[in-house]
Formats: sequence, C-alpha cells, structure tokens
Amino acid sequence: MLIGRSDSKIDEKGRISFPKKFRLELGDNLIITQGFEGSLIIIAKKQMNLLLEGTQGRPITDKTARETERFLLGSAEEVIIDEKGRILIPDHLRKYAGLTAEVSFLGILRYVQVWDKDTWEKHNLMLHKDIDPITKKLGTDK
Repeated sequence: MLIGRSDSKIDEKGRISFPKKFRLELGDNLIITQGFEGSLIIIAKKQMNLLLEGTQGRPITDKTARETERFLLGSAEEVIIDEKGRILIPDHLRKYAGLTAEVSFLGILRYVQVWDKDTWEKHNLMLHKDIDPITKKLGTDK
C-alpha cells in the first residue's frame, strides 16, 4: 500500500533513492510528471490511465480536458529504477518542483508525490491550520 512519508537526498547528478516500500508496490518502470501544488507525481508505468482520470472520453474539443492532459502528460517522463534503487529526476521536473537538496516522498494510496522537503514541511503546516475548513468543504461538495 502506498502510504506514509520517506525523505531522501538528491545527488549531484539529480538522482534520488526511491523508497523500497514504494518500489515494492510500483515496480521498476515508473512515470514521473508534474503534479499539483508544486509537487511531482510518480506512478507505475502500467497505471498510465491514472493520469487521464476525469479526461477520458471527453471530446478533443474540450479545452479543460486538453489542458489537463497537456499539464500531466506533456511533462511526463518514463524512469527506470537502477540497480541501487535510484531514479533520475529530469531537469525540467526538478525545476518545476523546486527540488533542492532533499525531497519528501508521500504515499497517496494510488500514487506517490515528490516534494522539495522544505516546501512540503511549509505546505504541511498550512494543512494543519486549514484542514477543518477543507474537510467541511469536502462534505458539502456531493
């Protein structure tokens, strides 16, 4: 199951150790792409349809679907875990997420988010303050 947090350092070549607990769930062939709130998303290659949720079946004339697909798929890269359990984060994705020296991996059940560690800690503090109104809004969105 993809849950929990794990931190890792980025080496001089842009590689990071991918947590074993997530590796066991996702395998060695991964897709990494832009995520939301400045994070990255990692999924198993065989789960590509996850990136199309909400846009599948919509006509090509639907601008919202096109923009979402462009955002998620236009920056996506296939990465393979090396023999030492590392993945290379492509430059454009490191820049997008503002990854510096350390990253935090978050297991979100079906996928893994990657955050710059400092950015995640600041975002998480904001979540602690705002979680009550967020969960109340979820209850009224049905």
